[in-house]
Amino acid sequence: MEQVKNILPTEIKVLYNHIYEYKKGIRNLILFTMNNRHSELAFKRLEHQNIGYLVQKAGKNNINLYFGRPECLETIKMFVDRPLNRLTPEEDFILGALLGYDICRQCKRFCSRKKESHTLAENA
Repeated sequence: MEQVKNILPTEIKVLYNHIYEYKKGIRNLILFTMNNRHSELAFKRLEHQNIGYLVQKAGKNNINLYFGRPECLETIKMFVDRPLNRLTPEEDFILGALLGYDICRQCKRFCSRKKESHTLAENA
């Protein structure tokens, strides 16, 4: 008799790994971009684990799924109300810091984006 395996999509396996990292205290906030077709499964898993989350549309077929500590999600609600590529350099820096990105790289990214925005303003 052939055994039927319950195969999870790779995208969901990655999500489960992020949940594991969050539950172990490795990260306080996670941003996971995923296809809409798996969103209900993701939402159910987060709700089952009592993890708060926010959803942001990210293109035609994708969403940005933020989940983690309530204070981090509350901060995200304050400024992530548009596509990520439209965040100010300051907002981009805060998001990167909340996500636990390397702070020195975030500083370099901030300075680069800030200089670019000043150059665009001067040429306008």
